[in-house]
Amino acid sequence: MAAIAAEAGISKPILYRHFGDKSGLYRALAERHVDPLMERVREKLREPAELRPRVRATVGTYLQMISENLNLYRFLMHRATAEDPRTRGDVSLMVRRFGKEFADTLVAEQYISDPVRAVIVAHAVIGMVQATGEWWLDHPEIPYEDVIESLTDAVVGAVTSECAAPAS
Repeated sequence: MAAIAAEAGISKPILYRHFGDKSGLYRALAERHVDPLMERVREKLREPAELRPRVRATVGTYLQMISENLNLYRFLMHRATAEDPRTRGDVSLMVRRFGKEFADTLVAEQYISDPVRAVIVAHAVIGMVQATGEWWLDHPEIPYEDVIESLTDAVVGAVTSECAAPAS
């Protein structure tokens, strides 16, 4: 908190007065940065287009935003969520909500008929994209376009494959 106050050019008491404690600061950062990230991803998913270009735009938006805010992303997704259970819960809730929205989209657009299976596939896809994004941040030698294309193939494959269809 001392380093943050110094960087902001304010005193620690002012920082504590505004955020309450370190947990309050973490949650404020999450709201300010994770909410817009999730909204931009949602916008891309809702665009009126075929599945592949929509997935590509969604994945591209996510990767672009995390790479442009690398230190903040790592701080929020690793340190803040590890140190503060409430921040971890808030971030997890945002991801679960997006998973439910994605699943509802898969059912509404008739990619997957079983709502439970759609939720499973949606969360599996979200985990895959997040894990690959984390990996890619540590491998900047891998071109952005290669990662987007490979993830798009994997997501579309997961959604449209026989694995996404209920067993007969």
